[in-house]
Amino acid sequence: DPEARLGSIEEMRFMKTPFGGSRRVSVYVPARFRPQRRYPLLMIHDGGDYLNFASLKTVLDNLIYRLEVAPLIAVFLHPGDRLVEYANDERHARFVVEQVLPEIESRYSIYDGRQARCLMGASFGGVAALSTAYRYQGVFGSLLLQSGSFAFTDIGDDHVRGPVFDRVVQFVNEFREEPGRPADKLFVSCGVYESLIYENRSMVPRLQSAGMTVRYVEARDGHNWENWRDRMREALSWLFPGPLWMVYE
Repeated sequence: DPEARLGSIEEMRFMKTPFGGSRRVSVYVPARFRPQRRYPLLMIHDGGDYLNFASLKTVLDNLIYRLEVAPLIAVFLHPGDRLVEYANDERHARFVVEQVLPEIESRYSIYDGRQARCLMGASFGGVAALSTAYRYQGVFGSLLLQSGSFAFTDIGDDHVRGPVFDRVVQFVNEFREEPGRPADKLFVSCGVYESLIYENRSMVPRLQSAGMTVRYVEARDGHNWENWRDRMREALSWLFPGPLWMVYE
């Protein structure tokens, strides 16, 4: 939208992390940001890919300008080896919750309380979002899970998706057995042409049975960035509605 006011991207670097090396984090600040005003927080796995392949900064600019989504602070996480760090890695969860989150809340005016915090991701990033919120229950009020790689087995841990999924299967099996309450609201989407459609469909009733509010959306699409980009309007306007946004404490 050529009339949309443009937000900005600010860069941060954490020199000491649980991974042993540094990590870069990009922060989206909405247009007309006011330090004295509080904002909800959206934390995004595979942040560079969402920026490059899903044009998420442009999406946020447009939706905020049109009052479909509340002005928010968005944190774009940049992984190292995502297939390792996003597969229920304790180091990743600790980095997000114990390092990135406190630093963001100290630098920007973020609403207090989990209701204003959302963690999101696609594919393995969806696993990372769910597993992080599962390890740190009570921190995030909502999750946005797109085409999550939620591979599981009904009997034992043997599966056909290869060794990179071993820890994912172990985690999802554990989660399905005892889901707890990683969040209050979840937006879950998947393409009907994805091999993961069965797993994503199967997760929804399990989440609902644990008392979580779930909005599930299927698209006639595959496992790709166009699919994930095109679901953002419905997802974010449900999680962070513009003129209806209230102060969460």
